[in-house]
Formats: sequence, C-alpha cells, structure tokens
Amino acid sequence: MERISQAVLNKVRAEAQSIIEEAEEKTREEKEKAKRQREARFAEERSRMVKEAEEEASRILAQASIQARQQLSSAKAAAIAKIIDGARKDLSQVTTDENQLANLIKEGLNALGVSKARVYVSPKDLNTAKKLIAEDRELSAKVVEVRESNCLGGAVVEDVEGKLRIDNTYETRLETLLPKLLPDISKKLFEAQ
Repeated sequence: MERISQAVLNKVRAEAQSIIEEAEEKTREEKEKAKRQREARFAEERSRMVKEAEEEASRILAQASIQARQQLSSAKAAAIAKIIDGARKDLSQVTTDENQLANLIKEGLNALGVSKARVYVSPKDLNTAKKLIAEDRELSAKVVEVRESNCLGGAVVEDVEGKLRIDNTYETRLETLLPKLLPDISKKLFEAQ
C-alpha cells in the first residue's frame, strides 16, 4: 500500500508540478504580452508626441516665414515711399523753365479744345506764367486769367465755366508715371533679393 500511496503521491506531485509549470508559463506569456502592449503604447504615444511637436514646429516656422515676408515687404514699401517723397521734394525745388511751362499750358489748352481758359500755376511760377502769356499771342488770346494753385509746379488749365480741367502739374504727372516706374524702381532696388 505504501507503494500505491507513493505512486499516487508522485502522480499528484507530477500533476501539481505540471500545473505549476503551466501556470508559470502562462504568467510569463501574460507578462511578455503586457510588456509588448506597454512598449507598443509607449511607441504610439512617443510617435503622437513627435508628430505633434513636428506640426507645432512647422506652424511656428510658417508663421515666422510669413512675418519675415511681411517685414521685408514693409521695408521695401517704406524704401519706395521714401524715394517717392524725395522725388516730390525735388520737384518742389525745381524752377520751371519758361519753355517747359509754356508747353504744359499749351498742351492743356489743346486737350481742352476751348477758346477761353483759366490757368493755375504754383506761386513760384505765377510771374513767369503771366509773362509768358503776355508775350505769346496765341496764349494771350486764349488765357483769360492766371491764378495761384497749391502745386509743386506745372499748370492746370480749365475752361472759364470751371467744368473741364486738364491737370498738367508735376504731382499729377508723377502719379501718372508711378505705376509704370514702380516695377523698375523695385527691380533696381531689390533685384538681389
């Protein structure tokens, strides 16, 4: 009987050992599975965080690029405005010569196509204009009056009713030329950019 009991005990021990080993194997597998899941979650989270950081960095770079372009554009516009202001200042210092003033007045009269007109000139050109008109038969026949105008130079010619007006002032001519000149000015100033 002792043998039987020993055999039963050995069998029970073997089964118990098998159950323990099986349980330990399942525990190891569960631990490995949990470890792989944890590593996968860490990798996912790390990837998500890296992606978010890259997106944030891209957004910051795009904003900085936009801001830099805006600042560059503002600086270019300021430089061009300074040049235009300088041109206006230079125009205010220019003394209109008689031939030039006569041509501007005649051009205005021809464009109007009227028999009688009024002429406006800058205060510095008033005496020159009056003298020109007095000395030129064609001009004196058409110009009934010469008045001062708040302009840098040139002339404004209008019909006697004040309905039609041709503006041949330096400012107007400059404003007319600017759209044509600005691309060339920009190109010459900023072509290295």
